[in-house]
Amino acid sequence: MRCLIISDGHGNLEMLDKLDEEFKKADCVLFGGDFAKFGETETGLPFLQRLCKKHEKIFAVLGNCDEPEFIEQLENSDISVVNSIVYSDGLAFIGSSGGSKFTGTTPFERDDEELAFDLHLAKEPDENGTLPSWDNLVAIMHNPPKDTKCDVVGDGIHVGSAALKEWIENVKPILVVTGHIHESRGVDKIGETVVVNPGALCEGNYAVAEISRDGDIWKVANTELKAL
Repeated sequence: MRCLIISDGHGNLEMLDKLDEEFKKADCVLFGGDFAKFGETETGLPFLQRLCKKHEKIFAVLGNCDEPEFIEQLENSDISVVNSIVYSDGLAFIGSSGGSKFTGTTPFERDDEELAFDLHLAKEPDENGTLPSWDNLVAIMHNPPKDTKCDVVGDGIHVGSAALKEWIENVKPILVVTGHIHESRGVDKIGETVVVNPGALCEGNYAVAEISRDGDIWKVANTELKAL
């Protein structure tokens, strides 16, 4: 399965249109949030509407520049994986919206517990008290987990979420897509989980991941950072 990975569109329709050939080649699209431009939340809806015309299988979360209520637009478009588990083609998708509390100048800043709560369904025990075991789970989280190549700001400080990292260590998804930190595009691993920050699409950055299946087990076979 070829996954087109994008994040931080920030209302840039021109960059979105430049990906048309990649949309054609992709089996699914994973969007890591920030539909809207910083300080201009009204730019989120046109970006969402254009994105939804690009592909029939899109899985997405909100970013910190998106208003929390914008989740209704994602749900109406049937692309949200926030606070739910969505199954498609043998894979399961789950997501966390918003960014860590920092400046207070963006509409969707949250504490660590709130970020991780969006993912709680992947840790809920069944009626026998048994925790689920995941070998096909893909997580999309706008805010990166702490202490990877994907959460480093310009001065070398890791600004990711400790709670999201702990969730990854416990649940062990095969792939985590993140964004938020524009200057920290990269690919890393937490245990066997591949973590990808494709960089900001509004700056011409994106990524492609190939997910393959060996019997009943899925794995990330290849990941490539790309630029327009």
